[in-house]
Amino acid sequence: MRVLGVDPGLTRCGVGVVEGVAGRPLTMLGVGVVRTPADADLGHRLVAVEQGLEQWLDEYRPEFVAVERVFSQHNVRTVMGTAQASAVALLCASRRGIPVALHTPSEVKAAVTGSGRSDKAQVGAMVTRLLRLDAPPKPADAADALALAICHIWRAPAQNRLQQAAALHASRTAPRATPARTAAPKASGRRTPTAPIPSSNPSPNPSKGRTA
Repeated sequence: MRVLGVDPGLTRCGVGVVEGVAGRPLTMLGVGVVRTPADADLGHRLVAVEQGLEQWLDEYRPEFVAVERVFSQHNVRTVMGTAQASAVALLCASRRGIPVALHTPSEVKAAVTGSGRSDKAQVGAMVTRLLRLDAPPKPADAADALALAICHIWRAPAQNRLQQAAALHASRTAPRATPARTAAPKASGRRTPTAPIPSSNPSPNPSKGRTA
């Protein structure tokens, strides 16, 4: 399984590609950051993010894309930029038909470090260990992108089993439609009287033809 992890952001959008399967050693194929100037127009920044992500998709051809789910923050401006960059990542992947998974920061931290309250330093240290790197990727956005990819590789089998179980349960409990039956009219034992059929040659009037 090859996964492109995306840690969305307008100024720095972390990207990282990890390959492997759950339960076996993982391999990092690439890591980096897509940057945009903070003083540029919003539209141009979004285009720059799109172009950067398209280059990563072209080069590494991932089977899945894992994006950090946007969560509420006190800084509305920051969360808006994160949401916009996240939407660009979903657009780029969906346009190519690549499945996209969203993982919360707590899910990523718990998957990589075992605790959903780990800080960025702990996440970077575990990413370095799991991928057998010489040093933690910098900036932290790049390490977070790799953590997203690792999280998806480890969580995907369990999620697939849950989805299959839910689909099986739904198919078993869904009411089956039965075809409506039209009741045939019951035949009664009575005979319906039929009207007499008039004769085509009526009998002559007996009063006619008599002589006094």
